[in-house]
Amino acid sequence: MTGIVVADAGPLIALSRIDGLALLNALYGPVAVPAAVFSELRVDSDRPGARALSAAFARGAIESRPLATGSEDALARMSRALDPGEASAILLAEQLQARFLLMDERRGRQVARARGIPVVGVAGVLLAAKRSGFLGSVGAALAELSRHRYRLSAALVQEVLRLAGELD
Repeated sequence: MTGIVVADAGPLIALSRIDGLALLNALYGPVAVPAAVFSELRVDSDRPGARALSAAFARGAIESRPLATGSEDALARMSRALDPGEASAILLAEQLQARFLLMDERRGRQVARARGIPVVGVAGVLLAAKRSGFLGSVGAALAELSRHRYRLSAALVQEVLRLAGELD
């Protein structure tokens, strides 16, 4: 296992919308994404968070990495059940022997875990950031994600708040 973190698009977009990309870098260093995820991020668009994502790529906080030669068959098989970004992120995490895969999509997380890849979601990153002193309130960050229509289950939110010591 290496120290590199590989990410899917969803958590990166979510963190970019709440000015949270710096948390990833403070905790884990540069984050790698495959080309399909880079395309999904649409860093040259007017979408919310696109400017922050573009800046993160420019400063090397997020790096696009190629899949290994010969990955086409595995990618095609996996893309039957997952979107191309998720499938390629799983393959890249596997190929790089990543520390973990940053992904929130349920089916993708199941596939990654079945392949032996550790998976963390955006809520886990926020919890780690609080525990490391980089974030004052997980609850405030989760509320901001919710305002940006990033959906996390109520059970997950309650558990993360409990673990963060933020439940009344």
